[in-house]
Amino acid sequence: MVIPLSGFSAGVLGSRVLRVLPRGVDVRWLWCALPTAVLWSVASAASPPRWLPVPLALAWLGVLLVAADLRCRRLPDALTLSAHPVLGVALWLAGADLERAVIGCLVFSGLHAAVHLLAPAALGGGDVKLSGALGAVLGSVSWLALPVGAALASAITLVVALWRPPGGLPHGPGAVGATWLTSVWGPW
Repeated sequence: MVIPLSGFSAGVLGSRVLRVLPRGVDVRWLWCALPTAVLWSVASAASPPRWLPVPLALAWLGVLLVAADLRCRRLPDALTLSAHPVLGVALWLAGADLERAVIGCLVFSGLHAAVHLLAPAALGGGDVKLSGALGAVLGSVSWLALPVGAALASAITLVVALWRPPGGLPHGPGAVGATWLTSVWGPW
């Protein structure tokens, strides 16, 4: 019961964080509290205890990022840039292979940057900034997690595209969702 209540409280705090950010995002607290509580509960049931800091941190940041992306079609710099040290510390606490994390960060951010440079309208700058932190998590899970995470992100983005009205496709939900799923149920 502690994990769901902690996740719920973290989500309430997260909705307040979103409002006070530069170019803040007004998201109802329940839209952050409930998903965070559910994701924390699932992660605590499915992840080994030593790895738990990673999916918990990713879930909290991810809910905030997804809420902002779906609401405003942008990923706030304050969250995308802080994701790197937050997830880096979580990976360190989890005893992850930090060399693989750095390589995953470089590979994933390099691929996203290349797509953004070749087709700027296809992928936003926030997606590129966030991709390094997500690549670090995926690289820490396994080398196979990088292509699996990318494919799963594409599938989730396709579902979001079918659900959202036209006017810009948010890639944050797919990238964050795929990374969280892979971090919880990925190969160990």
